[in-house]
Amino acid sequence: MSKPQLESITKSTRLQKRIMAAQGKLPADLVLRGGRVVDVFRGSLIQADVALYDGIIVGIGDYQGPSLEVANQIICPGFIDGHQHIESTMLSPLEYARSVVPRGTTAVIIDPHEIVNVLGAPGLDYMLSFHERLPLDLFIMLPSCVPASPLETNGADFGLPEILPYRSHPGVLGLAEVMNFPGVLAGDPEVLAKIGLFPGGIIDGHAPLLNNRALNAYKVAGIGSDHECTELAEAEEKLARGLYLMLREGSQAKNLADLLPAVTPASLRRTMLVTDDCHPYDLLQHGHIDYLLKKAVACGCAPISAITMATLNPAEYFRLPDRGAVAPGYRADIVVVDDLIDFHVDKVFKNGQLVAEGGTLIDSSVLVPAEFPRSRMHVADFSPQALALPVTGEVVKVIQLLPGQLLTEKLVLPTPGAHGLVQSDPEQDILKLAVVERHRGTGNVGLGLVRGFGLQRGALASSVAHDSHNIIVVGANDQDMFVAVQHLISCGGGLVVAVDGKVSAALSLPIAGLMSPAPLPQVAAEHAALIEVCHSLGVALPDPFMALSFLALPVIPALKLTDRGLVDVNRFQFVPLFGPD
Repeated sequence: MSKPQLESITKSTRLQKRIMAAQGKLPADLVLRGGRVVDVFRGSLIQADVALYDGIIVGIGDYQGPSLEVANQIICPGFIDGHQHIESTMLSPLEYARSVVPRGTTAVIIDPHEIVNVLGAPGLDYMLSFHERLPLDLFIMLPSCVPASPLETNGADFGLPEILPYRSHPGVLGLAEVMNFPGVLAGDPEVLAKIGLFPGGIIDGHAPLLNNRALNAYKVAGIGSDHECTELAEAEEKLARGLYLMLREGSQAKNLADLLPAVTPASLRRTMLVTDDCHPYDLLQHGHIDYLLKKAVACGCAPISAITMATLNPAEYFRLPDRGAVAPGYRADIVVVDDLIDFHVDKVFKNGQLVAEGGTLIDSSVLVPAEFPRSRMHVADFSPQALALPVTGEVVKVIQLLPGQLLTEKLVLPTPGAHGLVQSDPEQDILKLAVVERHRGTGNVGLGLVRGFGLQRGALASSVAHDSHNIIVVGANDQDMFVAVQHLISCGGGLVVAVDGKVSAALSLPIAGLMSPAPLPQVAAEHAALIEVCHSLGVALPDPFMALSFLALPVIPALKLTDRGLVDVNRFQFVPLFGPD
């Protein structure tokens, strides 16, 4: 008998037993008794037992078998994050799973374009190696924009030839956020060719503030979702054009409260809750999807509607038909919570097995470490002189931070300078900003100015700088900026604060300069220490490193800085630092 025939017989036998268990002719492996079941199909709660057999839910109702009492608790489907960059947590996938599974997350759809921008295919291979090795379903959307734009220097190219071999991988679901929306609108052949690799498939969008005919054209290209909405009218228009709306609540971009009014009974099933980017301290202190559920309800969302946005909706959008509901035939990915206000997670089941209880994984031996790709720092002849910026105009463009947003504004202000050189002016909250190329040894150093940090002394630097992840540094003086950059070059990447010519606090990120193999409590503690030092230096932002990391992303308006220069994102081109235009 051939192998396919044997596999077919095995599947048929398993199905027969599942059908028998569903009819009560075989005892269940486990029956959850006394709880109330979230019915995401009708938006209600059902007082009923839930029978599990062979990793799936076989029935709702009265069943025999070993039982577990969950009286007065709520039985929910496993939570699904429909869009996240694990790299933003600064954790390895293994430590990420250890952190989010006890909070009820049983599946996550990631876009690994951060590590792919740094390392290329080896970075993707590292992430894919965890697809079936975690008590968490880790699915990948293939990066569509590596590099994110032609306006910066990244570590590797990941184009059509690189995408092709991965399309059939069981851990791959589709094409990740198409950030180059100007390329889509201009009919760029390479961008459209990547989209063309997924006809009728899942293609995520990234189109901040896009509207009217431009939005129509973007949708015509085959884009299915968007997570970059910041305004209610924008969200409503995108829903009206047939896009799935991802309501984002991350560490930097907090859009949930503003966009929630777009979720109506009619539009509910076209919406999802996602984190996008979540820093370690937030993950440790607040949580993951459980926190988004809590916040959505606090903002007035009906609890079961919120759960639907974090379970059934992403499961259906990403074509995972056996996830997202507590119903017969669905995978037994189940979260038991104490209430529908705080969403305190008591127990988590994955494929019918109890994997977490009381906020902790039951068996950490399932988390097997993997060799990780270390960061490479190819910085050419970096010296303090690289930060010198001669004054060549009376006025200068300044990037204005917007609290809680990835968007920035463009200001034109009098040039702060002395002795013919541009200088930071902490009293006016105008600081020098630099992006130092770290991948190819080009020697590129982009220089600009930013307002909104409040830093009075010292400098902050990071090798996490979306999306190409060059070294980005902001400071009150050139000397501390130089010391901070030199530290990251020597340690292989991370976050650092330098004051008075010395390193004051640092977090090492040896995995591609983006992630740490250390557990969440350690990473969060070191990250919190960095933030505390920043606040002592005058910074008022809750997470200045997250804000800093997005100042190099030239696909979100309005003004950004890359290693190659200042970028007007709305025009998608370089602009001179000096002068009003």
